[in-house]
Amino acid sequence: MSALFPLLDEVRACRVCEGVLPLGPRPVLQLHPRARILIAAQAPGRKVHATGIPFNDASGARLRRWLGLDATVFHDPHRVAILPMGFCYPGTGPSGDLPPRPECAARWHARLLHELRDLQLKLVIGRYALAHHMPGTRSSLAELVRRPPAGDPMTAVLPHPSPRNNRWLKQNPWFEAEQVPHLQTLVQRALQGASA
Repeated sequence: MSALFPLLDEVRACRVCEGVLPLGPRPVLQLHPRARILIAAQAPGRKVHATGIPFNDASGARLRRWLGLDATVFHDPHRVAILPMGFCYPGTGPSGDLPPRPECAARWHARLLHELRDLQLKLVIGRYALAHHMPGTRSSLAELVRRPPAGDPMTAVLPHPSPRNNRWLKQNPWFEAEQVPHLQTLVQRALQGASA
């Protein structure tokens, strides 16, 4: 049996941030040792907290469209792993949701990622995930989305699919016109087991 399953039980029982989470702890993530694609995201929103289903909101609908995946494939942990920077809803601030709690990445990420050995593609979404998975990068989001990190064909950077990001998408129409078809090809290759 994979060490991932007891580790996931530990994560789901985590109460480290209980005192600062406005709706209490409810870790939301999706992992299986055979997952081919990793979605490295930010943190669940209020709706995802309520359902316990990752990306079960408007952001998720847009992300699935970008990836060319239906909900059944997207929510199949054997195919798609979803590992946010913060596992619980962090609350709302003056301009949207608060940043992901830092405790999750420090406490859990290395151990969880170690168990995902069949990954073919990593999708990095949002600035907090970007800072964690690509520390020290000085490129703009648009530059990183257009050109994957040098020497890392397994990684693709995406803008956040939130409706709050509509302005960026309007200012960068090339993303949906040019990058999304390429992204869908990468996703299909990864799911079929071919190198991205």
